Amino acid sequence: MSPAFLRPATLDDAPAVTELLNEVDRIEIGRPETDQHLVEADLKRPGTDLERDSWVAFDDGRLVAYGLLWDESGGERVDIDHYVLPDHQQTGLRVLTAMEARALAKARENGAERAVVHLHLNIRPTTDTALLAARGWSTVRRHHVLHRPLDPAADLTPEAPAGVRVRACTTEADRVRVHELYQSAFAAHFDFQPRGYHQWLSDIHAERLDWSLVWIAATDDLGDAGFLLARDDREAMGWIRSIGVLSEARGRGLGGFLLRHAFAGFAARGRATVGLGVDTANATGAPRLYGRHGMTVHYAVDTWEAVIA
Repeated sequence: MSPAFLRPATLDDAPAVTELLNEVDRIEIGRPETDQHLVEADLKRPGTDLERDSWVAFDDGRLVAYGLLWDESGGERVDIDHYVLPDHQQTGLRVLTAMEARALAKARENGAERAVVHLHLNIRPTTDTALLAARGWSTVRRHHVLHRPLDPAADLTPEAPAGVRVRACTTEADRVRVHELYQSAFAAHFDFQPRGYHQWLSDIHAERLDWSLVWIAATDDLGDAGFLLARDDREAMGWIRSIGVLSEARGRGLGGFLLRHAFAGFAARGRATVGLGVDTANATGAPRLYGRHGMTVHYAVDTWEAVIA
């Protein structure tokens, strides 16, 4: 059998990439959950040169492997996405090898001597992880994707705790404030990469974001102290992209209040399910908070790391 045809991706490949990722979804989690607009947003990621930072592999006209690389650190840390169908592992390995070489070149362009590369994979992936391990990759973290059913009769707008106010993010000043809160609340989290305001807007795909699903919580004594950023552009479910509370405001119920506020917002829109992702080693107690509010594990994702020099 001749080897698959490997080339850089283009925006015109977005439908084929979406089809591949949904086929991977069906195998790994039982149903398709990838939307084409998210694939397109990844391919348009600022700073990513598709000619050098993307790969598609076709076998007899069918896309069987896909890779995308991006750099948020400006240093040694580089991220990649890598997808392959189960019966095309050698093609997937060709893509991975090319990505490793490009990651090292990218890190060196940044002035680093090595590349520390991260890849997120389902804990039962279509990728043969033995091939990863043989190349020096290892797991360093686990995240859970949680979900919860919604009930418009039960998930009503919650009453704010005493001394707490909440407002929707309606102005540019509010957006700037959410960015500031995000940077502060997540600064100590695993693999956090500081981002400027305009970089952050790109990260959250702000051009498609419904800002009425972004809320800021303030307290009488601290002022703005927490936020929740949700989005309603995924077909599978409503999605809470991030929820953060400043360290000095934790323990006051702000996280739970914002979470219930989002549940109510999605239920009112007719959504049947809401989801979010959480680091299982999160030191702020977030996994317990979500569990207390009825969220259960949909699937789990491991962060794989390789140090390439």
